[in-house]
Amino acid sequence: MVGEPSVRAVGWARSLPMTSRVKDARDWAREHLDSLGWTTTAPQTVDAVLLTVSELVTNAHVHAHSNAQLVLTWDSRCLHVSVHDSSTDLPVPRPASTEHVGGRGMFLVDALADTWQAHPCPDGKTVTACFRPSADSAGSDDAT
Repeated sequence: MVGEPSVRAVGWARSLPMTSRVKDARDWAREHLDSLGWTTTAPQTVDAVLLTVSELVTNAHVHAHSNAQLVLTWDSRCLHVSVHDSSTDLPVPRPASTEHVGGRGMFLVDALADTWQAHPCPDGKTVTACFRPSADSAGSDDAT
């Protein structure tokens, strides 16, 4: 439409079989965050994104017993970190407990991300977390 601002987005996708290491997902995500310039301009956001990637991929592998599809999308306002798995069980943040070793992943995601949501799909679910770096460290719109 005439006069409407265009939406520019850049995205990356990677399939992570259950045999892959979570470190592989973090390393892959770090490369793309570096291409946005965030490792220099928004290192705290990078740390939050990488911990979220770890938690979401771990949830797919361990709790959903599923391969994970990891998608990063930067639309110049928000970095969307999405992980799809084959479980239809939607995640719920649980407070820390001295009775359980695990179960804090979504609690961490809730604390780290600006927003997050889970959507059921016919073949599982997708969990998406959104990260907005500060205005002075928003990264490049010209990422490749």
